[in-house]
Amino acid sequence: MPIKVPDSLPARATLEGENIFVMTEYRAMHQDMRPLNLLILNLMPTKIVTETQLLRKLSNSPLQVQVELLHTSSHLSQNTDADHLSSFYTTFDQIKDRKYDGMIITGAPVENLDFTDVDYWDELCQIMEWTRTHVHSTLHICWGAQAGLYYHYNIPKYSLPSKLFGVFPHTLIRKQSPLFRGFDDVFYVPHSRYTTNHLEDILAQPELELLAVSEEAGVFAVKSEDNRRFFITGHPEYDPDTLANEYFRDLNKGQAQNLPAHYFPNDDPTQTPVVRWRSAAQLFYTNWLNYYVYQTTPYDITKI
Repeated sequence: MPIKVPDSLPARATLEGENIFVMTEYRAMHQDMRPLNLLILNLMPTKIVTETQLLRKLSNSPLQVQVELLHTSSHLSQNTDADHLSSFYTTFDQIKDRKYDGMIITGAPVENLDFTDVDYWDELCQIMEWTRTHVHSTLHICWGAQAGLYYHYNIPKYSLPSKLFGVFPHTLIRKQSPLFRGFDDVFYVPHSRYTTNHLEDILAQPELELLAVSEEAGVFAVKSEDNRRFFITGHPEYDPDTLANEYFRDLNKGQAQNLPAHYFPNDDPTQTPVVRWRSAAQLFYTNWLNYYVYQTTPYDITKI
């Protein structure tokens, strides 16, 4: 998928170095088609890393996608340069009167806090309410999924006895779902979280459909019956070394940390992790964009 991004966005050089098609603004303006307008609310502290991971997965179809980056104004990011935010990000007040074909709400390392104790919770609730009328399809990731399930359907999250950390096998509940078209019977997804959603809470909500689960990681993929909201509890967009970096970061801080499961060969952290989730991750994001954004969004974006 040609991704249209600002010429100087750091992710552009990284993706072009990986032979991923990143479209210049000039070329995008001269194509006779309406691009999909996609908004990414990036709640992660390492914003440049997350931008690059997501843009990489949104880059493999002939569709043109115009991506905008959004950050919360009620939280001051301490891990991203202020110049980067001012150059490439917008705030909700600046875009609240616009409409979007698709939106991604990322995870955030705040799952041990009650939702209402997160300093940008009120702003996030305002944004999630706004998506009902201004976004055709919204994808919530990890803590963003837990926040969305709680806000839209009053489904709580629960603390786990220990951190769920590793790359876990998953199976499909709805094998005919277009979201998982082309998937193997068993597919792998990275997880890194301290909380979870209970299966029975999802099944008790008639407006939700359970799509995929893991025996070890629990609920993975859920969607609303009207296909407007999607919730995934893992991180298919993670890079090969993301879990390793997290593991060694915590060790260097003196924090007790289990090895990420099913990740290092022979559970030996000196060995290079084996990637088993890349193809499923690419399919997942491509399917969401194709079947639940491009195929169903109105050509006149004002009619969303």
